[in-house]
Amino acid sequence: MRTDQPVQIRLEDYRPPAFQVETVDLKFRLEPSATRVTARLAIRRQGDADAPLVLDGVRLKLRSIAVDGAPLGPHAYVLTDETLTIPNAPDAFTLETEVEIDPQANTALEGLYMSGGRFCTQCEAEGFRKITYFPDRPDVLARYSVRIEADKAAYPRLLSNGNLTDQGELPDGRHFAAWTDPFPKPCYLFALVAGELDELADSFVVMTGREVQLRIYVDPGQSARAAYAMDALKRSMRFDETAFGREYDLDLFMIVAVRDFNFGAMENKGLNIFNSSLLLADADTATDEDYERIESVVAHEYFHNWTGDRITCRDWFQLCLKEGLTVFRDQSFSAQERGAAVQRIKDVRLLRARQFPEDAGPLAHPVRPSSYAKIDNFYTATIYEKGAEIIRMLATLVGDQAFGAGMDLYFERWDGTATTVEAFVACFAETSGRDLAPFMRWYEQAGTPEVRIEAVYDAAAQALDLTLRQATAPTPGQPDKLPLPMPVALGLLDLDGRPLSFVAPGADTASDRAVLTLDKAETRVRLEQVASLPVLSAFRGFSAPVKLSTDAPAPDAYVLLAADPDLFNRWEAGQSLARALILARASGAPDEVSEVRFADALGRAMQDQSADDAFKALLLQLPSEADLALEMAPNADPTLIHEARDGLRTRIAVHLSELLTRLHGEMQSDETFTPDARSAGRRALRNAVLAMLVADPHAANVERAHGHFAAAANMTDAMGGLNALSQLGGAGFEAALARFYDRWQAEPLVVDKWFAVQARAAAEDTLARVAELTAHPAFDPRTPNRFRALVSNFALNNPVRFHAGDGAGYRFLADQILAVDAYNPGMAARLVSPLGEFRLYRPDLAREMRRELGRIAAHPRLSKNVAELVGKALDD
Repeated sequence: MRTDQPVQIRLEDYRPPAFQVETVDLKFRLEPSATRVTARLAIRRQGDADAPLVLDGVRLKLRSIAVDGAPLGPHAYVLTDETLTIPNAPDAFTLETEVEIDPQANTALEGLYMSGGRFCTQCEAEGFRKITYFPDRPDVLARYSVRIEADKAAYPRLLSNGNLTDQGELPDGRHFAAWTDPFPKPCYLFALVAGELDELADSFVVMTGREVQLRIYVDPGQSARAAYAMDALKRSMRFDETAFGREYDLDLFMIVAVRDFNFGAMENKGLNIFNSSLLLADADTATDEDYERIESVVAHEYFHNWTGDRITCRDWFQLCLKEGLTVFRDQSFSAQERGAAVQRIKDVRLLRARQFPEDAGPLAHPVRPSSYAKIDNFYTATIYEKGAEIIRMLATLVGDQAFGAGMDLYFERWDGTATTVEAFVACFAETSGRDLAPFMRWYEQAGTPEVRIEAVYDAAAQALDLTLRQATAPTPGQPDKLPLPMPVALGLLDLDGRPLSFVAPGADTASDRAVLTLDKAETRVRLEQVASLPVLSAFRGFSAPVKLSTDAPAPDAYVLLAADPDLFNRWEAGQSLARALILARASGAPDEVSEVRFADALGRAMQDQSADDAFKALLLQLPSEADLALEMAPNADPTLIHEARDGLRTRIAVHLSELLTRLHGEMQSDETFTPDARSAGRRALRNAVLAMLVADPHAANVERAHGHFAAAANMTDAMGGLNALSQLGGAGFEAALARFYDRWQAEPLVVDKWFAVQARAAAEDTLARVAELTAHPAFDPRTPNRFRALVSNFALNNPVRFHAGDGAGYRFLADQILAVDAYNPGMAARLVSPLGEFRLYRPDLAREMRRELGRIAAHPRLSKNVAELVGKALDD
């Protein structure tokens, strides 16, 4: 086994750069395998007078180097595989270098690479060093001018950051374009795209009356599919003005869709680059979930213009400063567009599915890490989703007025700089007058707090005494945890589900809701003027990212499910009831009486005319198998969980057969497809009903599933039918798969869905099918979307087959990690986490998972990305 570990970079070792780069002039002469990049950097010393100039550079062929126009001899600089050092650099000078790079061979998709015959860049986090020599760190901000030269026939569009300042013809069929970005930026925000692209054009008038040109560039013939993204962009721009007072600052805003992209999208200043799966949509090829993701990601990347571009991170340890804050902003936008309660439920489901397992395993890390070997490995749910939850708690604790003032102060004080989490939080301490020093623990401590609430009602005094306790389990490197300050939003209901008023500590009048602050290991609170025995509704809206347990009697959950005015907690009550019933089945003690009662409660909820369809669809979805595994840890049995969950689904399907059948028919619509929230909610409910019905696979339900698929007039319903048929399996599913592929084989994004539905199927032969599909002519592991659709989907979203008792799923994944690591380490590293969760599972499975991690670790040519995560996973 390998014993060497990548060198750790530590937050405590941060030092400001010894040199600042004031301006960057870049010239690209584009050729697929021999691009020449000339860089002129105006550099000024700002640190130690004896410090050498150290520039980062990887896989660059240095052709020339000069200082103030004078070429440097070979003894005037030191060149390694990763750096260029000038030991005796002047205090202020111009450095000019020319390098040659090979975009065609850049399979890691970092720096400048080829995708679909086009040039494309991805520089976050450390890709710019693969383009030219530069201090590749986010606290070096410079103004960029870029000139791009290329063959005009092959690359008719030449795009970069900022505003187009010049363009023209060159000899030999070539042409050029010059771009200038007036705002200083770190090099990770540099972007370049060159190739044949169709354009969708529009404009937007910002709140001060200035017109901004909007352009979306896509594959030829695809511009109509970018219309929804353009609409989402314009709505995002208006939202940022009205909610945060931020208007766009350049004359032009561009988005480009590319096929091969390691991430979802990238917020490069003025030139966002998107994975095509998150930009292109029409009713025939995209589902409602695709539309929602496009809306959310377009907003996210646009919002980065202020929280990430205008104000950026001092160092990569502050990554959550831009990502957590921007996720909070895009979630706020989605809540406005899709409904606050429904969006909140979806956000929390994602947090629990992705981030809670991180906190529970060996890869747990604080929202602001204290060390890393490869920053690429920290683009995690902890940074993004938990980072957003911290911002949400901050807003709740200081109140709307102080939060809004704090955001304004942050934008005013730190515009044009690279800053820190402390500087951000200090703005809200200033506007609220609160001591927020303890709040920094949320950024510094890993782990999910567990909160226990015990309630005692004093009928004589008409008071409810609450005891709240919090504790956070040890995580790697952090055995001891301090209490965290958290808002506890709560309300009371009477036993008939009516809101019950009370007087909270410090309040002058009674209300049916309050926000308490839990900031100690144990806190006791008395709620007064409580007229009758109450039902407690705690952590409304998921006011803090915790695991909650209470001593409430089981019937209270039915009151909350039926009547809680907080729709999140109404949904949460249903999830809690279902979770308990499934775990009881998994333990061998099913509670049939309670299962029937739960089915009855769901049936009543489905008939509630006051609830919208999207909310009902969420109520009908049981807790995920991954969520249940966390509850069953450290001896989770994926097979028992799967069988128990299926058993409860069957109980519900049989008990509510008549109602579900009627609902499925009533939800059918002949209306022309529109992606609005109301229409999407109706389709979501109809598909959720079908998914529940096929848990009872009698002939009528099988026929209904086939009819649903055959009659689908949009991709949402087609996938709903195909997913239902995948649960049934057999010849009918195989025939549907064949028809689906025959129709859509020319559409890459739809073929991804075809691979994904097979990877998620719970059939016993799924692993064999997935392995066989890796040899399918349409499967290319070097295409991130295709690889994620098949391999990642199997490992992350099919626990019963991935965790097969013979360990074959683990061996398959380990083989895939090693194969991909040879050419795309970032993509390979993101597949380590399913194996790293071995501590959750029963001992025989854990041993097999550890064995495969050990096999990966022993590989002689492992990347730093994979080596870091595997090493942490195996570190006991």
